[in-house]
Amino acid sequence: MLYFNNIMEAETVFKALSTPMRLRIMEMIYKNDNLSMNDLAEALGLTNGAISMHVGKLEEAGLIKIRTTSGKRGTMKIVRPRYNRLMVDFAPEKDTRRCYTDDVSVGHYTNAVVAPTCGISTVTDIIGSLDDPRVFSFSERFNAGILWFGTGFVEYNLPNHLQAGQKLTELQISFEISSEAPGYIEDYPSDIYFSVNNKKLGMWVSPGDYGARKGYVSPSWWPDTLNQYGLLKTLIINSEGTFIDGTNKISDVTIEDLNINYNSYIAFKIEVPKDAKNPRGCTLFGENFGDYNQPIRIKAYYEDGE
Repeated sequence: MLYFNNIMEAETVFKALSTPMRLRIMEMIYKNDNLSMNDLAEALGLTNGAISMHVGKLEEAGLIKIRTTSGKRGTMKIVRPRYNRLMVDFAPEKDTRRCYTDDVSVGHYTNAVVAPTCGISTVTDIIGSLDDPRVFSFSERFNAGILWFGTGFVEYNLPNHLQAGQKLTELQISFEISSEAPGYIEDYPSDIYFSVNNKKLGMWVSPGDYGARKGYVSPSWWPDTLNQYGLLKTLIINSEGTFIDGTNKISDVTIEDLNINYNSYIAFKIEVPKDAKNPRGCTLFGENFGDYNQPIRIKAYYEDGE
């Protein structure tokens, strides 16, 4: 699924789909994802230059992917759709509070200590070998779109844009997450703990490691036996405590308890301890994996001090 928070984020997609010819191309490749550019040009009565222009607009919008393969007359370019759904929030929730927003890729952790089952992958390749914790130190991790581990933790330094005199009033961190089973097990509860600057925020129980269907945005080569998608969860810390999705309170730790000012680091840790009641791992889905195609997303709400 391709998801946009608002209309302006989807502007490039709307422009790409604004002509009947490109809509026809999309219709054709959803019916047959093995069509080449020559096949499309012939079926639509277009020149090579015209089909290249139309396909280029669709590729620029991220709606298709092009794979070069060998054909009877040299190489040919196969045009395939990337997503099977498109979602746009036309009327997002209004929030008049001031905030800073940031995205952090799942591979941009600053510290990781993990134990199998574990792994990490970019959109094109699994990094190193499965169940080898050493791969979490490989430089390719910065391009990762998914990672998973049985027990242990990953920690991220979240950006802090606060200026002198500004007070943090709420911190929201959203991510797509699930348990981690060997292969996958839909009913596989795991106790996943969160902390900021080593202050324990509480625990959320992931219901399972989902794999009965493909993730909406996962690459086509991604093995069916591995983690496919998770749940989109939002961790919220404000003056009333710490919550998951705004309704499930997981602790009484408040934003004031974190004592974050404009000089502070914000070290965010996701952990599955060995001594947890249900130590059944964690999977983090980022861009190009899972259902939501988003990295770790941070919103830091603030107000000016007196």
